[in-house]
Amino acid sequence: MSVIVKDLVKIFGEQRAVDSISFEAKKGEVLGFLGPNGAGKSTTMRMIGGFIPPNTGEISVCGINVLEDSLSSRAKIGYLPESNPLYYDMYVKEYLHFVASIHKIKQKKAKIDAVIEMTGLGREQSKLVGTLSKGYKQRVGLAQAMIHDPEVLILDEPTSGLDPNQLAEIRTLIKRLGEEKIVIFSTHIMQEVEALCDRVVIINKGQLVENSNLSDLHSKHQQGGLLQLQTRNNLNTELIDDFDGVQLIEDLGMNKYKLAFTGKSDLRGAFMQHLQTNEVQVLEYAPKEVPMEQIFQKLTRS
Repeated sequence: MSVIVKDLVKIFGEQRAVDSISFEAKKGEVLGFLGPNGAGKSTTMRMIGGFIPPNTGEISVCGINVLEDSLSSRAKIGYLPESNPLYYDMYVKEYLHFVASIHKIKQKKAKIDAVIEMTGLGREQSKLVGTLSKGYKQRVGLAQAMIHDPEVLILDEPTSGLDPNQLAEIRTLIKRLGEEKIVIFSTHIMQEVEALCDRVVIINKGQLVENSNLSDLHSKHQQGGLLQLQTRNNLNTELIDDFDGVQLIEDLGMNKYKLAFTGKSDLRGAFMQHLQTNEVQVLEYAPKEVPMEQIFQKLTRS
């Protein structure tokens, strides 16, 4: 079970909104689909969902070619668009019953009750959708995307408008759903990427600029960085001076030191070997990863 995007292109007038991007999302992983505003994220998600056609390229959802059989592929997808269109004059439970009827779901009541509980809409289920806060409207949108138990969830900024408590609940839900489904979601909150994603795809100006799992992403962009270590005895600063690209930032006391690496590659492993060769006993080694925000900015700034 997977979603496969191959050489996807979408052109609006003279603008190449999506420019030959390819990636794959698999069952059991949460794929973070990232990019600055106007990068082509929502357009790509709409094409995967079968709502707009690409100019060229291929899309496969659970083995179904989206361009050849859009209806069957859509039955496999739960989609929460960024705009989250809802019927404001319907009650929450009434709206979910309406969506369940469209999907021809059997045992509607059980399904509706299940998604209401999962999304925390119990206290709001008898209210008009239009009277809900933005956060609860977002929950209703998430509930409608999940109601037919799809194999693929496409969520375009699903946590927009949620308060901190709601954020924690929905993040936990998305993480749990990602264990048994394919989840593709976009966000501008990099902490969410760190907390939820197994894999990251980043696009900029319609072009793919990164496609890797989260750990590889950090390793790939760990150019320079920081290191905190503790030694058994005082560290001879000449050992630092002898190693090009490393400088002592701070002596923290108690044989603890904070070092900075200024080279164009990750020198931490080589430096540790350098200390070992000089018989320096390292008691603590705490590498500091480049924050996700810095990686994102590096890849998407012109």
